[in-house]
Amino acid sequence: MKIFKIAFSTTLVLLMSKLLWAQSFAGPPSFVADVQDNPIDGGLSLLLGAGAVYGAKKLRDFRKNKKEHQSEDCE
Repeated sequence: MKIFKIAFSTTLVLLMSKLLWAQSFAGPPSFVADVQDNPIDGGLSLLLGAGAVYGAKKLRDFRKNKKEHQSEDCE
């Protein structure tokens, strides 16, 4: 029974993949002037900037805590 389930699900996936293409196939790829590419920089630059600010804050807090911890050990 387990072999039947595996074979059935594999066959189903292989047959359904032909129907579930994300884009239709129109032959070999061609470079057409009316194709509009999506810009990568939409929110990526904001995400990178926020990550840099967050990393700088964490580094600052780490150094501050390390400095306070060292001053407590000296006393």
